[in-house]
Amino acid sequence: MRLASIRHDGTEVPALVDARRGVVRVADLVPGFSGDALSILVDGRWAELEKLAADAPDRVFADRASVEFGAPYRHPRLIWGIGLNYVDHAADLSEQVPDEPASFVKGDHTVIGPGEPIPVPPQSSRTTAEAEVALVIGRHCRNVSEADALEYVAGVVAVLDQTAEDILERNPRFLTRSKNFPGFFSFGPEIVPLAELPDLAELEVSTVLNGQEHRTNTVARMRYSPAFLVSFHSAVMPLQPGDILSTGTPGAAHIRPGDTAECRIPGVGVLSNPVVRG
Repeated sequence: MRLASIRHDGTEVPALVDARRGVVRVADLVPGFSGDALSILVDGRWAELEKLAADAPDRVFADRASVEFGAPYRHPRLIWGIGLNYVDHAADLSEQVPDEPASFVKGDHTVIGPGEPIPVPPQSSRTTAEAEVALVIGRHCRNVSEADALEYVAGVVAVLDQTAEDILERNPRFLTRSKNFPGFFSFGPEIVPLAELPDLAELEVSTVLNGQEHRTNTVARMRYSPAFLVSFHSAVMPLQPGDILSTGTPGAAHIRPGDTAECRIPGVGVLSNPVVRG
């Protein structure tokens, strides 16, 4: 079952999503539950809740189309982003894929969820949206091997990662600033456990703008695989449950107020956000 947050009585509450039965609030499985989806990851309770949901009556489930999804959680401890990870995307930009992952960190003030507006900041005349698949860490992870790395991943989620590209073009040292405006990290609607994905390498990630596919590629075309990225970054610092590692984009689309940006990943989900003036 997938982990998500849904809007209920003016707040966002954690929920599980079953492909057949629909959506159930965690509070309907554990009366009095007051945490968020991040606390479920931190406390290692996802598997326990899946068992409770499997035994729950159908009446506690709502049809997926009847609920409104939010960001799975609002305050991840850490968001790692990876630049120029698709070989083809680097070629588009006349760039070479770096000899090591080109990573950066984003703050939780950038987080938004499905359907929330992406503000184009007044400091930028060229902001881009970049569809990505992100890895959600499931347990403490430090100095792990590439062979074992995916054992530490709870699941994957669709992402739209924004960049003030004109700021970055002025100087590559401006990367952190160009990536950290409010609304520059949308993720959701659901965290999909790896067990639901037969082959991570075959996932197809598409950046879509106003309903038109802008660029599509598969995880297999990454220079640095998801397992390598987890292993590499776990050697830099400890990774903790709920940390997010966004793996790079097949292509960035220039967005303007009035546009709608989407990340589409068959088998994972569709993430859509309108674009507004900041």
